Amino acid sequence: MPLPEREAEDAAADQVAAFLRARPGFLAERPELYRALNPPQRIHGEVLADHMMAMLRAERRHAAAMAEQADGVLAAGRAAAGLASRVQDAVLALIDARDVADCVAHALPGALAVDAASLCVEGGAAGARPLPAGTLARLLGGRDVVIRDTPSDAVLLHGEAARLARRDALVRVPWPGAPTLLALVCRDPAALESGPCGGALAFLGRAVGVALDRAADRA
Repeated sequence: MPLPEREAEDAAADQVAAFLRARPGFLAERPELYRALNPPQRIHGEVLADHMMAMLRAERRHAAAMAEQADGVLAAGRAAAGLASRVQDAVLALIDARDVADCVAHALPGALAVDAASLCVEGGAAGARPLPAGTLARLLGGRDVVIRDTPSDAVLLHGEAARLARRDALVRVPWPGAPTLLALVCRDPAALESGPCGGALAFLGRAVGVALDRAADRA
């Protein structure tokens, strides 16, 4: 016959107690378990005091890890907000641009706080950096934004600014013309953080596409 519930709990408790007595180092080797235990109401003797200290140390480590994670989230949020504001400035610069490639090269680096910016077009275009056919498919695949560290093809995309390329961002520019991308380069990797930057830069790429389309209509 099965034991009554209370007797079953007592039997299980006795088994746990016997297990811990037989393996006195079990909890010390697994300090994360202290966070799942209720602490004693009062500390009696050195052994219980040691266990209480272990529980406190485990809780402090957990609190420190959570604080570090929160700091990372806040920093990412600040980076994303800062870039979004800079992208707005870049879009404002593009609104009245008649020469989009010139605006990208001269106005966007200051607006975005990067070292250089280039408009790159497969087959070439006036003022733009020429790219071989198929370059966008090779570099971007199906993505709108790619952020890279120390790119090996920096000269192709950034020209004289290649020596500054600690990190670059390649942004698809959707428009009816030839395959086009916006290439940004910076010496400070923090200026182009891979996580927070994607959405804002994709929006910038679309804004460049609109500016190119409008400039083509004017021509």
